[in-house]
Order: sequence, then C-alpha cells, then structure tokens
Amino acid sequence: MGNSLSGKVVIITGASSGIGEAAARLLSQQGCKLALAARSVDKLDALAAELGTDCLVVRADMTAPGDITAMVERTLDRFGRIDIMLANAGVLITGEFADGDPDAFWELFTINVDAVLRCAHAVIPQMKKQGSGDIIVTSSVAGHHDIHSQPIYSASKNAVQTFVHTVRRQLAPDGIRVMSLAPGAIANPMLNYHDAEEIRRASEDDQVYLTSEDCAEALFFMLSRPPHVTIRDLVILPRHAGV
Repeated sequence: MGNSLSGKVVIITGASSGIGEAAARLLSQQGCKLALAARSVDKLDALAAELGTDCLVVRADMTAPGDITAMVERTLDRFGRIDIMLANAGVLITGEFADGDPDAFWELFTINVDAVLRCAHAVIPQMKKQGSGDIIVTSSVAGHHDIHSQPIYSASKNAVQTFVHTVRRQLAPDGIRVMSLAPGAIANPMLNYHDAEEIRRASEDDQVYLTSEDCAEALFFMLSRPPHVTIRDLVILPRHAGV
C-alpha cells in the first residue's frame, strides 16, 4: 500500500517554475498544504491563486541563510509542522571551466549545495520532534555520471549525492527519509524551454528531454511509498539520453 500525502505540509524551494512549479501543482491535487518559496513572489502568488489548496508564499533567496531560516519558521507558524522538504532550487553553468567566472561558480555551489544543506538542517529538529519526515533533493544525472560540458554543475551534484547517502543513514532511526531525484535533461526554463509546443515536441516526438511534469510524478512516487521504503536515488532519463 502507498502512503497518503493528504494533509501533509510541504516546503518547495524554487517553486516559481520548472520542477518546483510542477511539483506544487501535483501535490496540491493530493491534498498537501504548501509553502512555496522562491525569489519571484509575483509568480508564486499567481501559482498559489490557481492551486486551490492551503498555500503560504515565501520570498526566499537561497543565497541568503536568513531567508532559509525565515522560510522554515514561517511554515511552522502557519501550519505547525513540516512533513516534506523539497530542496529543489538550483542553477546550471555549462562550458569550459577555464573560460568561466569563479564568482559564478561560487554562487552555483551556494545554491546547489550550501542551500540544500541549510534547508535540510533547518527542518531536521521539527522532523525529529514529529518522529517522521521526508527530505528530498532535486539532484541530477550529473551526480551519477560526470558531464564533461558541466564540470561545476557535476561537482555540485556529486556533493549532493554524497550528502544524501550519508545523512540518510544518520536520520533513519528518527523516522526521517532522505532521498534524491536525479533527472536527465529537462525541457524547462533552466534550459530555456518556455513554449508548450516546443516542450511537447522535445519530450514526446524527439524524446531527448524530460518534462517538469515527468519529474513531479517521480517525486510523487518516491514520497508516496510506505514509511518503511526509502527510494534513496531515482534516476530518470529521456528515451534518447546521451548518458
């Protein structure tokens, strides 16, 4: 039997577009209460108005530790508990390392790694108190297979994978699952896909990209497993993946 998500409180970072937005839409249909976090409050407000579920909109910059703390505190003030932390916000840098900007590299690591650690650290005390909780990180196939055109991004996702694999074992006795979703290439705003027809063609006709909705459905599968089942890593790829 699966695990019902109805009534569960979920924090989603990077909720204004891509996987975060798709996850918010799907989890709202499952009866979840949502804390939607991103820098684009106008987009979050529009999304919350559409969902028809209990939503808290939080402006949170993942490079600002104080914003992460406030996001968790506001969620607890509103809902009284946190069942799921979806640490989803991320950025991508591609190209030759030698030609890149070290300051941009540092910002990527701040969002892709440091913010993930801070998001997890901020919710663990409440989850321990509850005796249950799920921390799920949006990773990447680049955390399993080094992508030569993405050395900095691959390094950040390898760090995330190590974090998931080690902290999972530390928190399992507390009833907390720590999991990683690792998609391949996705036709979404991170890769400059915005038009619905372009996304459909890239995913359905050419089958070289996933969609954000594919990822949201995978997240739902992971979260809806019974409590004794942990999907530590779920790698999903388009049919014609290059890895």
